[in-house]
Amino acid sequence: MTTVRVELPAHLRLLAGTEYEVGLEVSGPVTLHSVLDALEARYPMLEGTVRDHTTKVRRPFLRFFACEEDLSHLGPDALLPEAVAEGREPLLVVGAVAGG
Repeated sequence: MTTVRVELPAHLRLLAGTEYEVGLEVSGPVTLHSVLDALEARYPMLEGTVRDHTTKVRRPFLRFFACEEDLSHLGPDALLPEAVAEGREPLLVVGAVAGG
């Protein structure tokens, strides 16, 4: 089992009642899917806020970053960078900024 660090945006931290960074236990390959499953299992109130309830597709105004890379368009079962899987770098969940 691996501990993955995840940093959440303010609105999700408030909803989950947690700190800026959470440590999640992930078994098996460390992918967006496995990390988000662990996040929703630990904080059930976040289910449906990061990804759609049914399709499990990322919500449009949330992005994923790690190791200075935008991981938002990775497939859900693509492996996350080794530094994230080893807990050296966090996976950032970022609320997208829109407007004009």
